Amino acid sequence: MQTVGLVFACMGISILVTPEILGLSASVKHGSRVEVPRDSFYTHEDLYKIQKINHGDDTEARKLYDQVRILCWIMTSPKNLEKKAVHVRATWAHRCNKLIFISSVTNNSFPTVGVDVPEGREHLTGKTMKAFQYVFDHHFDDADWFMKADDDTYTILENLRYFLSSQNKDSPIFFGHHIKDKVKHGYFSGGAGYIISKEALRKFGTHETNASTCRQDGGDEDVEFGKCMDNLGVKVGNSYDRFGRSRFHCYEPATHLIGAYPKWYINFDAHGAKSGPESISDYAISFHYVSPANMYALEYFVYHLRPYGLHFKHQELNQDVTISSTFSTSLISVSPRSSLTAIILKIQ
Repeated sequence: MQTVGLVFACMGISILVTPEILGLSASVKHGSRVEVPRDSFYTHEDLYKIQKINHGDDTEARKLYDQVRILCWIMTSPKNLEKKAVHVRATWAHRCNKLIFISSVTNNSFPTVGVDVPEGREHLTGKTMKAFQYVFDHHFDDADWFMKADDDTYTILENLRYFLSSQNKDSPIFFGHHIKDKVKHGYFSGGAGYIISKEALRKFGTHETNASTCRQDGGDEDVEFGKCMDNLGVKVGNSYDRFGRSRFHCYEPATHLIGAYPKWYINFDAHGAKSGPESISDYAISFHYVSPANMYALEYFVYHLRPYGLHFKHQELNQDVTISSTFSTSLISVSPRSSLTAIILKIQ
């Protein structure tokens, strides 16, 4: 037995909730594929009522919802609509101010926006470039920040808005899980999600389509988008909290908690491939490789589970100054150890 302290629930180990608890059909299966009839979900109004009962005062979150407008576009594909995308839509994504699913073809019933790019990993760059161009052309005025995420990314929008409340949408900047490789100032992991400012999107949308500035397809999507931003003068932003802890994560919570990282990550993670609850912000924003079943488990742990008798105050975790594209982790002032409330999970 190995004991690991968690800031919140460690996913990818076991599923602790049943379909009935989540208000879903009993036909939901825990496995590689989750089958959920669409009419089995709570409506957004139902979820809001439940959360109002459990949470009490959500004034601050609702205020930030209006003040920090976020458009989320989700990278998906026709074969993943019912396997993955439907579960993103049913959990975290409805908290975006504007939500768009980007696929290779248009599906009016889901719905998705088709960008006429073939499916396949080798075409993710093309899908990304066309998706951001679509967002610029049709939704530039609908938001202040524009986030790309995958259909296996889980994002805590309240924490993202809190972080962005200290940032300037009119500055050409973007944020995510920083990888220090292949691009002059590094790039942001596509799976963890990255978010660009309104000014960064303006620079992208108004530049002439030029493969030497922004590669139009091929290569690794996140690397190529990082090169594109660098060529356009968009800064690599620092998203660590004031204690030097990470907020965007390119793996699921369990991996970051126990440090089961592959060699490439150990070599190139800009955060030094740290692990354990002391390395993850209390206001973490995103995780990647989250299975459909774990989407619902994370939703429960983040928004419903509470230890009785413990009351948590708001923390001021944003840094006072945004560090520009030349930042390094050595510039961040880090407290020896922050106060963390942990749930103990025993891993077989």
